[in-house]
Amino acid sequence: MNERLETLKKARDRMIEDRDTHAKVLAAPFDRDNAERARNKFVELQTLIDALDRAIRAEHPVSA
Repeated sequence: MNERLETLKKARDRMIEDRDTHAKVLAAPFDRDNAERARNKFVELQTLIDALDRAIRAEHPVSA
């Protein structure tokens, strides 16, 4: 596995861990301020994870 791909996968794993932390806040009893911040961070992190997924797929070009 090349170094770039390994870096992307490590970054993705780290962002998933961060996202899980915010998901736990969203699953906890409702606290409006905390829930709003957690929701915004969750969406931001999920967008980043999706971008990392695309970058990872780009490292594996489809062969004909």
